[in-house]
Amino acid sequence: MDFNQTHLHVLRKPEDLSKKVSTGVSLHCHTEHSREMLDFLPHYAEKLPIISRFWEKERKSYIEREGRQMDFSTAHWSPPLNSTDVFNIETKQINDVGLDAIVSITDHDEIRGNQQVAETQAIDKAPISLEWTVPFLYGFFHVGVHNLPEDRADDLTQELLAYTFAEDEPDNKRLHELFDLLNKIPDVLVILNHPVWDIEMVGRERHAILLDKFLKEHGKWIHALELNGFRSWSENKEVIDIAEAMGFPIATGGDRHGCKPNTVINITNKTNFAEFVEEIRVGKKSEVVLMPEYMQPLHSRQLQSFSEILSHYPDFPESRKKWMDRVFFDIGDGKGVVSLSEHGWKLGGPTWLRAAIKTLGFLGSPTMRPVFSAVRRRKDRVPNKLNNTKIESNAKREISTGFPNSPTSTGSAS
Repeated sequence: MDFNQTHLHVLRKPEDLSKKVSTGVSLHCHTEHSREMLDFLPHYAEKLPIISRFWEKERKSYIEREGRQMDFSTAHWSPPLNSTDVFNIETKQINDVGLDAIVSITDHDEIRGNQQVAETQAIDKAPISLEWTVPFLYGFFHVGVHNLPEDRADDLTQELLAYTFAEDEPDNKRLHELFDLLNKIPDVLVILNHPVWDIEMVGRERHAILLDKFLKEHGKWIHALELNGFRSWSENKEVIDIAEAMGFPIATGGDRHGCKPNTVINITNKTNFAEFVEEIRVGKKSEVVLMPEYMQPLHSRQLQSFSEILSHYPDFPESRKKWMDRVFFDIGDGKGVVSLSEHGWKLGGPTWLRAAIKTLGFLGSPTMRPVFSAVRRRKDRVPNKLNNTKIESNAKREISTGFPNSPTSTGSAS
């Protein structure tokens, strides 16, 4: 299906793509170096049937014992796979459809995984990238920053993260300077990841207002909006609507955290990442593919990923075999933020958490996929005939009010 800036392919079964293009590009992958926050856990634990009862009992017990609420502000977990494994899995999937592979790993606010891969892979096939957390007004956005110059990657990352973790209120002037700095590097690609997702949990309406303000203020520095492999088709369709209304191309981002490869990729005839960046930034054109796995119900895929994240891997290094080795929390025992294993948890933690893990494991199994397929909303099913899909660009015109017709593509933005 052709849009103004993007051509979309849907693979409902494996297919050789070598007759169409030469290269597949996998964007937005997470490795063991990603620090995934757990501050959302109370929000969802209170909503899950059965688990909520165990959670409430544990919460009250903790308050009675410690005299305070559980603090999830520093709690986090890390995905199970190392950067080499992620790179190899992504490469294999692209090779299996007949294409050469480029893989851009984007851990949260971290480039160590990229640098490890760069020790054995050419930088034009494995660029140094990160998913940058950008505080903005009362929320934040995730921005994919791809292909940092190898000799400046550490210094640039430090500048970006100084903004992310600043204790003061977000400094909009400084954010302009940082986006300008990135845009002055011709081979850097800046993608607004999962833009419609209310990741801050401020509510859909407040997030839409925040997105509106962010795009008006900083959209000229953004080169593409992301079609995300772990977001629903209806949400991705909304992103396409916004992109078409504002003149952005679409870039893919699989957003994988478990053991399965990304379900969306870009394809191109370019042979290295810098040429691919030029295709997006200068040509404002993109060609994307929904892989067969994307057709599966989203909730089933998400739960399968959770199950992989919480699995035991006997062949891993000793410090990362169990899920408790990969979850970090300050439980008030004086040890600070360390893995749950270091806190001496036995039997896999409290009852509510063990129940949650077993539930997630069962719901994420292939056995349950037909159930999720049956209850999936019609608007979240990828249409069989995409050519009949209506792009509702008029509904999003208000977002581009007072905004340039197309994003800046090269050099410094004015």
